[in-house]
Amino acid sequence: MHVLARTRLADLLDRIVFLERSFKLETWTEGLQPFDLVVTNQAVHELRHKKYAEKLHRQVYGLLKQDGSYLVSDHFSDAGGLPTADLYMTMEEQRQALLSAGFVSVDRVFSKGSLVLHLARRVQ
Repeated sequence: MHVLARTRLADLLDRIVFLERSFKLETWTEGLQPFDLVVTNQAVHELRHKKYAEKLHRQVYGLLKQDGSYLVSDHFSDAGGLPTADLYMTMEEQRQALLSAGFVSVDRVFSKGSLVLHLARRVQ
């Protein structure tokens, strides 16, 4: 995914930081400076159970600048989504996990196939 992103965003590389860290490690956020934007693609379900999503979102919230945003894309388990309900959340469960993590505004901006993209903001 990073290779694809680097190619597609070649003109912006001087403004982008690509990180590869394990969300499963408590220390994954250590040493990181606040970001304007965090983007994840099909990463949340890698936690292997949806009950861990809110904690991940809370950690991302803590990495964002006051007016920062979080674009998070993952599979969903609603109609048209994937059938594993303990791994994949419904679109509403995804929204609620982001709100519970502290985000004040969460909007679904796109969905296609079994994927949905939410934009979560720290402030309105």
